[in-house]
Formats: sequence, C-alpha cells, structure tokens
Amino acid sequence: MVTSKLSTAQSKPTDRTGLIEPVIEALDRIIVGKSQQIRRCVACLLARGHLLIEDLPGVGKTTLAHALAKAMGLSYQRIQFTSDLLPADVLGVSVYRRDNGVFEFHKGPIFSQLVLADEINRATPKAQSALLEAMEERQVTADGTTYTLPAPFFVVATRNPIQQIGTFPLPESQLDRFLMQIALGYPGPAEERQLLANGERRDMVDELETVMSTDTLLLLQKEVQHVHVSEALLDYIQALIAYTRDSGEFSSGLSPRGGIALVRAAQAWALMAGHGGVHPEDVQAVLPSIVAHRLDQADLDSRKDVGAAILEAVPVP
Repeated sequence: MVTSKLSTAQSKPTDRTGLIEPVIEALDRIIVGKSQQIRRCVACLLARGHLLIEDLPGVGKTTLAHALAKAMGLSYQRIQFTSDLLPADVLGVSVYRRDNGVFEFHKGPIFSQLVLADEINRATPKAQSALLEAMEERQVTADGTTYTLPAPFFVVATRNPIQQIGTFPLPESQLDRFLMQIALGYPGPAEERQLLANGERRDMVDELETVMSTDTLLLLQKEVQHVHVSEALLDYIQALIAYTRDSGEFSSGLSPRGGIALVRAAQAWALMAGHGGVHPEDVQAVLPSIVAHRLDQADLDSRKDVGAAILEAVPVP
C-alpha cells in the first residue's frame, strides 16, 4: 500500500531549497560546525517525525531545539524530565471550579508546536509514557476527553548516555516513535575556538529572526509525502531492510514502521536537496539516523558504525 502511494507521484515537485536553506544557515550560526546534524534535524521536522538527540550534557542539544523553534516561528516549551516528574506535569491537569461546579482542564506544556523533552531518560517510565499518545496520534486524552495538539507538532528529546547515574532506559515502544536519532559530539578545534571567543550561544538565539512561516512549513511537510520514489529505489530500500533482518548481525531487524520511516526521511532529504525524486544518496544520508536507535548489535564489530556497516554490505542496484 505504501509502495503504491509512493510510486505513483504525478509530477516533479517545485525546488524548495530557497525556502529551506535560510533555516539551515540560521542554525549554522548558532550551532557551529554541525551542518550535517542540523540538516538531519530539519529533515526530521519536514518528514513529520520526532527527533532524539543522545549526547553528553553541554554540547548544544537544548540550544539547537530552541534555535529551530525561533527560526521557524514555532511555539516552544521545554520540559525538564526528572525522577519525580508526573504525567500530569506534561499533559495537563483538571482543576475543580467552585464557581460553576465543573472540572476545567488546564493544558500542559505538551500543547506546543515544538516540545523539548530535556533529559528524557532521567524520568521514570511512567512519566515517559505521557508522550506515547502525543507522539503517535498527535493528540492527548485526559479524563475521557481527547484534545488535538497544534500543527505542526515536533518533539525533540535529549537523552543522556545510559551509563550516567540517575538514568532510566527508554523502552523500544518509545524509541520507535522517534523518526531519527542524532548525536552532536564535541566541536572541532576551530569551532571550539569560535565558541570560546564569542561566549554563550543561547544569547544569540534570543536575537534570531524567524525565516520560515508556519504555513510554509506545513506546505513543505505535505510536499514531502509526494516526492517521487521509483520502483528501483524501493528495491534498494527493501534490500537494506532485508539485510537487517537476515544477516544475523542484529538481534532483530527493522520493522515495517522503521522501513516507512526510512522512506519518509529520504523523501524529506530529497526535497531539501532539490531533487526531483529520491536518489540513493538521499537514502544513504538518512539511514544512519533511522537505524541508530532501532537496531541492537549482536555480532557486529562494536567499533563499526551500524549505518555505515549496512550501507557497505548492501550495494545500490
């Protein structure tokens, strides 16, 4: 069914790089030396997915999320996940109104266009579960009433390395709701010199101008779904998926939802690159971020990047 929808695109989409590149350039001024990670972040948003950033504290994860919200004019809320966080702290709470004798629902911070779940794995699984319905269905149910979340709706979660004290593992059902996972890593020497010389980057975020409207973003998200994927390209994607399931390198392979995530992310990357359809290099650019949090290494050399190993093993048809 997915194949049929993707392979019958009618026309070449309009080149949208002129709309997207100003966003990339604005974020590049804030998070220096991380252009590839920034592009994957923007692609994840265009694909209507959610993003997981796993890295050490202090490398710019929170700043990236805030800068993206500013550059695109999105309403923004940061939720600090801690061990005492409750689902109501995320979703909202019903308060009894004595004047009219009814309960009134007060919406929580989840009702924003870009939500930063900061240090998500420092909260208990009960608190983490508050995001499940919101991320999958883009709605929240409280006291039997369903509330629609704003559009666009984008969750950026940061995760500390699991070996750090006070962290809880994210279950597979939670991980699978993230379209992509990226890591920022330490800056290079030249970029770090620039950071040390110019001071705190968060001050620059406050001065960042909006370079894309919400209406434009919603239009681009719709166009991503219609970027053409050829039959030959689908053969390549299926070969990549089959390798994760049949090679014996992983305890379990990509699920169908993971495969759909790969297609959608590649479509977004192709739109950003100005391609008339998805090229093999678009798939190759996003695959590492699609599989990073979905595949457990079994016999694969731990020194080898999972995504690179898959791309090396599966030739382009």
